[in-house]
Amino acid sequence: MKLKFKFGTKDIEFKVQYSNRKTLAIEVSPNGEVNVISPVGVLEEDIIKKVKSKATWIVQKQYEVRNINVNKINREAVSGEGYLYLGRSYSLQLIIKEDIKDIEVKLFRGKFIITTPTKDEGKIKEALEVWYREKALQKINTRVEYYSPFFNKKPKAIKVKEQKKRWASCTSKNELLFNWRCAMAPAYIIDYIVVHEMCHMYYKDHSKEFWNRVSTIMPDYEKRRLWLRDNGIKFDV
Repeated sequence: MKLKFKFGTKDIEFKVQYSNRKTLAIEVSPNGEVNVISPVGVLEEDIIKKVKSKATWIVQKQYEVRNINVNKINREAVSGEGYLYLGRSYSLQLIIKEDIKDIEVKLFRGKFIITTPTKDEGKIKEALEVWYREKALQKINTRVEYYSPFFNKKPKAIKVKEQKKRWASCTSKNELLFNWRCAMAPAYIIDYIVVHEMCHMYYKDHSKEFWNRVSTIMPDYEKRRLWLRDNGIKFDV
């Protein structure tokens, strides 16, 4: 179902999906579409009223995703290309060995050394993603453990996966799911993402109470959040 309302001179249209949840969720997809997940039984006028109250945020997010799509970085899997790890750029060095079966990735002496039987960029990037996933999980596990004294709840699980829209998420069962691209961010930004999601174990929304909880652990979270918003576009292979 699609609904819309007027915000200034702009029409904001959004898709509504009903779900067995207690609160209404609003998302802006990477292509700028607005998607709303509503509890079953909520009236259309109440949905519009709620979404309308978030109109300024929606317009801002749409601007951000348009900016991201315009400035998206497309890296090549060739020698000399720069790839990020923990906020630092390392140049790629390809070593072609046709007698080996699998692509090997390692970070050695300031370079990504990739030993590969093929020059296929798709396969090389797949191998890089596997490497990033492993490193991201290691780093995130360490930081969750570091911040655990601030919480009396523990995550049910910590996983690294593909997430197109988010840096991380917390499920209703308090499973923490992290985007593998987090491994490209500086350590202090990974810390922000970790603390953000651990606070979602208590608050599933972005209410005032949620942000107060984040600020008690990380008083400068706003600076880190804005840095991630402005620089996260760089984090991809």
